[in-house]
Amino acid sequence: MQKKYFGTDGIRNRVGQGMIRPDQILKLGWAVGKVLKERGGQRVMIGKDTRISGYMFESALEAGLISAGVDVMLLGPMPTPAIAYLTQTLHADCGIVISASHNPHHDNGIKFFSGQGTKIADEMELAIEAAFEQDIDVVASEKLGKARRIDDAAGRYIEFCKSTYQAQRKLDGLKIVLDCANGATYHVAPSVFTELGAEVAVIGDKPNGININLGCGATSLDALKEAVLSHQADLGIAFDGDGDRVMMVDHRGEVIDGDEILFILTLDCQSPVEGVVGTLMSNLGLENALNERGIALHRTAVGDRYVMEALVERDWLFGAEASGHVLCMHKTTTGDGIVAALQVLAILVSQEKSLHEIKQGMQKYPHVLKNVRIENKFNLDLNAPLQQTIAEVQDVLGSEGRVLIRASGTEPLIRVMVEGKDFALVERCAERLVSVVQAEFS
Repeated sequence: MQKKYFGTDGIRNRVGQGMIRPDQILKLGWAVGKVLKERGGQRVMIGKDTRISGYMFESALEAGLISAGVDVMLLGPMPTPAIAYLTQTLHADCGIVISASHNPHHDNGIKFFSGQGTKIADEMELAIEAAFEQDIDVVASEKLGKARRIDDAAGRYIEFCKSTYQAQRKLDGLKIVLDCANGATYHVAPSVFTELGAEVAVIGDKPNGININLGCGATSLDALKEAVLSHQADLGIAFDGDGDRVMMVDHRGEVIDGDEILFILTLDCQSPVEGVVGTLMSNLGLENALNERGIALHRTAVGDRYVMEALVERDWLFGAEASGHVLCMHKTTTGDGIVAALQVLAILVSQEKSLHEIKQGMQKYPHVLKNVRIENKFNLDLNAPLQQTIAEVQDVLGSEGRVLIRASGTEPLIRVMVEGKDFALVERCAERLVSVVQAEFS
């Protein structure tokens, strides 16, 4: 069945529009509670990032869940992967994150985790949507749920993150700059890296409700590059607003993205790596570097839930999106920026190499990604002029390049991506495709 409200990563929109309104979120909370109660569930955990609308939606979700007879545990501002971890370890039946991830403060969204700390299944999303279409039916007063705050949530998650770092030597001697995106990692990430022995400088750790992801974090790396160079640091680490993405910068200010992090993770594994999972956006340079080492790259649709599904199906350990969602299945159940960064640092320490040195085994192909904002509905596959242009561009690029045009799952955008060995050619091809998209869909 086609989902009406859920996208590739929960429900997301501009605050006040669509489902992201307090009245709708209250009803959504009731619908989630109703479905859980019917399946024997009783406890739900709620966390959020630092955007100002989180207070409003936290209260609305809490009221809706309690009206369905479900108990609520409130975590306050915490990274998305922390909610996944704590949902599992505190034996909640569902975890809910109020976040729009890397989006600006004026957007917000709702993500869901199962009691096992994984994204909820499509079947569960459909059941919640079906319940949402019904009228709210508040349980009897004596059956209402209760709410309480979990005061030690941050400490629990910090200790978990530290436990995933298993190199023989701690981080002593490393100078690291962290960019917390003025988001949910601001009060946990600095403690993790400091307590493991690193000298830490922090930027993007002063959230005020509206500066989340604003000129900082994993989607805006200029501030981190500048800080790494000015502090003469060994490397920099950037998280996005809810902490499930990570990007890195070496001591020269060069960016290491999710593709390169995925490659690095295969370098020091205790057992041979048969394959890893990327997406349609994963760089050709990653595929070539892995193939040279006898490691397969399986591509999925864009979205960390699809990467996760492929990893579970194949029983593989590592998967990632170029945008910084990195999955380490032997460490945690979902994409976790802090945990992924720690695994990279463990390899650097074990091999006694810098981040710049260790990334040299993979050479990325020149890559251009352009976003075209489209407000109307569209079907890319059925548009003849666009499909003809794609075919012509692919012929020009040949076997050493590729084209990918897709609709964003979280924003009203068409994403145009071109890769190839010749950057000037890649850029010309991308501009040509963008002009066709604008002409056909704007």
